[in-house]
Amino acid sequence: MLTLERHQMILSLLKERGTVKIQEFVDETNASESTIRRDLTELEQAKKLKRIHGGATLFQKKLDEPTVEEKTIKNSHEKRKIAELAASFVEEGDCVFLDAGTSTVEMIPFLKDKDIVVVTNGLTNISLLIDSRIETHVVGGYVKSGTRAFVGRSAIQTIESFRFDKAFIGVNGISLHDGYTTPDPEEAFIKENAMKRSRQTYVLTDHSKFGEVSFSKFANVEDAMIVTSTLLDEEYMRDFRKKTTIEVASL
Repeated sequence: MLTLERHQMILSLLKERGTVKIQEFVDETNASESTIRRDLTELEQAKKLKRIHGGATLFQKKLDEPTVEEKTIKNSHEKRKIAELAASFVEEGDCVFLDAGTSTVEMIPFLKDKDIVVVTNGLTNISLLIDSRIETHVVGGYVKSGTRAFVGRSAIQTIESFRFDKAFIGVNGISLHDGYTTPDPEEAFIKENAMKRSRQTYVLTDHSKFGEVSFSKFANVEDAMIVTSTLLDEEYMRDFRKKTTIEVASL
């Protein structure tokens, strides 16, 4: 099979399945693993796909924004481990901003009974925080149906009145060039304002968000520490480590 034909088959498989493992490419093309790895590298350089741990996937569109339900299912075990590690950085007496998102909400069981104060713009977070006996403040604004996040002028005005020891932020894309991004400009503005008012910011992300770029940038890579998992290749993280600290949760 010619290289061009293999490349077309690789892209067709990705369009059909979304994410494909290297062994699946090998089986479908009858090419060697080394050949497939070379093909994936060439296609990634041409910005046709994104390499991930053990395979490849297509890039998300800039305005794609999965719902809470869709995000909850995806990489749930990985997110829980990342959240557990992130929660370990919260100390007694901290004032914390907890962003809306499926990674940040997973932190709450690990914060139970800690003597802390939490401010959140996540509708899903509220009852879990209260049940965990954590003093909780909620920003105003209106609630987006997809992500269940409070956004808008009232939310910003509330955040501006607080100062945080630590902020824990969710993200849709992380890129060395484009920084931290999310599809909705209003949510990006919330994240940006919370980070400005925090002594230390942690961005929680599973491995699939690296290399993705969404519509709205809210910070540079160096503006926050990254909490991720061992599913992200260490070699890939090398350039990110030159700009910021990366904490890695074992799976």
